[in-house]
Amino acid sequence: MNSTIKRVATITLGCKLNYAETSSIVDNLCNNGWRISTIDENPDLIIIHTCAVTNQAEQKCRQRIRKIIRENPSSRIAVVGCYAQLNTGALEGIEGIDAILGNEEKFELRLYDDLFQAATGNRLVRVTPASSFERVHQGYSIRSEEGRQRTRAFLKIQDGCDYGCAYCTIPAARGRSRSIPASLLLERAEELASAGYREIVLTGVNAGDYRHEGVVFRDLLRMLEKVEVSRVRISSVEPDFLDDGLVSIVAGSEKIVPHFHVPLQSGSDAILGAMRRRYDTKGYRERVMKVLEFLPGCAVGADVMVGYPGETENDFTDMCRFIEGLPIAYLHVFSCSVRPGTLLAMQVGNRERVALHPREISGRQKVLAELGRKKEEAFNSRHLGSEGLVLFEESSMDANGRFLCSGYTRNYLRVAVESDVGLSGQELPVFIERQGDDLILQGRLLS
Repeated sequence: MNSTIKRVATITLGCKLNYAETSSIVDNLCNNGWRISTIDENPDLIIIHTCAVTNQAEQKCRQRIRKIIRENPSSRIAVVGCYAQLNTGALEGIEGIDAILGNEEKFELRLYDDLFQAATGNRLVRVTPASSFERVHQGYSIRSEEGRQRTRAFLKIQDGCDYGCAYCTIPAARGRSRSIPASLLLERAEELASAGYREIVLTGVNAGDYRHEGVVFRDLLRMLEKVEVSRVRISSVEPDFLDDGLVSIVAGSEKIVPHFHVPLQSGSDAILGAMRRRYDTKGYRERVMKVLEFLPGCAVGADVMVGYPGETENDFTDMCRFIEGLPIAYLHVFSCSVRPGTLLAMQVGNRERVALHPREISGRQKVLAELGRKKEEAFNSRHLGSEGLVLFEESSMDANGRFLCSGYTRNYLRVAVESDVGLSGQELPVFIERQGDDLILQGRLLS
């Protein structure tokens, strides 16, 4: 390895929070003598930031790790994040991993320096139990990377969760709820705005639970109004934090966009109770309807989990009927994974709740996915013939030298237009004309 230039590449799997944290780790490494590289450039170190929210996520991590090891025999491989935190043993069984770092250790820059200097074959394993986590580390989109258009930046405001839902492994992976001081967040937001980002997305495990020295989530949003950026977007908010006060702040804001992603998980009260969620379907619906009363064009999206152990045919029917009656903009559908160490795992182990057959889960998932497609199509259709500001993120040239450019409106409609030039990084008014392929709306520039 080159002893003077330390080159690092990263692969991030999982949520927006992981992406924010990866970027901040790389930013700090660059400030300490490392240089950003790509995997194709044969870097000295490859950091793989992992996810463990489901069994499928873990499987994808293992496949990706093995592929990267196979294709990069001369690079040191550091596997970090939630999978490293929760299943260190499984990673120790994969030959070619040089370091396994948990959710506390992945921020310790000296460990990457140690790995760079260590002799080949000396695996570094550092994983502190999440129950002992006290610090909350910053996460933010990188400021030092050049040569690309800056559109959307992620800003981590909070980590961990105190809710204790029966199926969830996040408290074991990330610890209790902890928040970053508002002064640091405002400083980071200003830096991201100065770097040219047009939108800042607030991320966290439970972002609505933000609280630090008397400052709560609503206070933070008011503070961020003063940052010189076009848009502030809330990545996700639990239903119990989506109160009238929060909605009224968004309704009266020129920067905080009308888009709420509100986890539902189930449309059956029996299953919500088993999950130990903090609401029922009546309360969830009331929150959604209140949002749309204040913000008629707002996009409200939801996560739904299918195949929860013990979910009966009647429970599933209840869920479908409930979602059919909700004026939501889109669904994220995923199947339930029984995660080790959770209350649900204990219940399944004791036969208190019985897992569904994979074929039944797959069938129900397809039904919900189709329902989600119809919801998104209906939401899109309501905006045909309207105008909206689109923040363009992607531009590609066709065979005729024309650019196809796409991005998102403030209320999260994906819109594509044709243009003589690339538009990435620009926010421009667009007239929305028709539905296109893959639920992408087609429009034309108004200026």
